[in-house]
Amino acid sequence: MKRATLEELANLVDGTVLGDAAVSVSRVAPIDVAQDGDITFVTNPKYIKALETTAASAVIVSPALADRCSKPGLVCKNPYLAFAKILTFLSVEPPEVKGVMAGSHVSTTADIGADVTIYPGCYVGDNVKVGRGTTLYAGVVLYAEVEVGEECLLHAGTVVREKCRIANRVILQPKAVIGSDGFGFAPDGSRYFKIPQVGVVVLEDDVEIGASSTIDRAALGVTRIRRGTKIDNLVQIGHNVELGEDCILVAQTGIAGSTVIGNHCTFGGQSATNGHIRIGDNLTVGSRGGVTSSIDGNQVVSGVPAMPHRDWLKASMTFPKLPEMRRELSRLKNKIEKLESELKEKE
Repeated sequence: MKRATLEELANLVDGTVLGDAAVSVSRVAPIDVAQDGDITFVTNPKYIKALETTAASAVIVSPALADRCSKPGLVCKNPYLAFAKILTFLSVEPPEVKGVMAGSHVSTTADIGADVTIYPGCYVGDNVKVGRGTTLYAGVVLYAEVEVGEECLLHAGTVVREKCRIANRVILQPKAVIGSDGFGFAPDGSRYFKIPQVGVVVLEDDVEIGASSTIDRAALGVTRIRRGTKIDNLVQIGHNVELGEDCILVAQTGIAGSTVIGNHCTFGGQSATNGHIRIGDNLTVGSRGGVTSSIDGNQVVSGVPAMPHRDWLKASMTFPKLPEMRRELSRLKNKIEKLESELKEKE
């Protein structure tokens, strides 16, 4: 079990020690279940009272809460980020290097780097390149001419189809599919003729793809997921999409083909876009939002079609009142018709 003092952790997260710097911890735990030897964190003032009863040995707090904390701990500008870094340091071990294990199939033409682990059940095709320190868990399939960079983690059941390229430190969660055919068919009378999808997918450095998510290969050219973008489970990315740096796509999001998305965009759960549109940097789309046409960045939108979030909130407050409003309109219409009839009689 790895242990660290508050002084060591302060250096790790660029924080300031509160109280005894020699206090040692070995685990990160929620404030309500933390025990002796644990470190916990508080970001919301409404939870500060829980510090009076927690058994944690130390706590991570923001500068605004430091004077209300009687326990040893760390003062950090971003306690949540500090929590993540400390959790990684104390709990995450790099995969054990085991080499090419029995029960895997690796082509004789594949180029396998140093310190690579390939588990049983993997298939590595012709002319594949796998970089140093990468791990392929059981059942991973790499079609011919795939390139995988250094220190990647490809979890069980992942499939990367032919000629797709994966950069460094990419994580593919179980059953992710990279480079499946884009959904392209030409109408032929009442039938459809399949359009060959001969492009590739490129995942840049530090991308993570969630379980059972699919990134379609381009019809021609490249479907590209840029550096640092994180994609949740059950997300669909269509062919020829360009997704910018440091974006977040939450579960069940769907991005239609040939959409170009800027940097640092966030898509809430079950949100979606139309195809062949452009989206600016720093756009946030609320859950179940639908972007149907090109839109500028630096705003928060919700609803279908997507509109400024404040407008959507006002509109959504009206929805429950629509039946009552309909009845009132009907009553007013009848009243007006009656008045008009009476006026005609007087004429």
